[in-house]
Amino acid sequence: MHLYINGRKTEVQSSIQSVEDLLKFYKLQDRIVVVEQNGEIVLKEQYSKQLVNDGDKIEIVHFVGGG
Repeated sequence: MHLYINGRKTEVQSSIQSVEDLLKFYKLQDRIVVVEQNGEIVLKEQYSKQLVNDGDKIEIVHFVGGG
């Protein structure tokens, strides 16, 4: 399956079926992130239920602390 993740065409494993799976794959599941799928914000409560489909455009923004 191909997704556009942060503007880059990326091939992902077929085992990745949800936003939650995608975040786990990138080891972001424990970070504070904002996920947008095809122009719509996905609420954190929906990560496990929100399915990803071939060709979806996913934007993942995670926050980095610093000073």
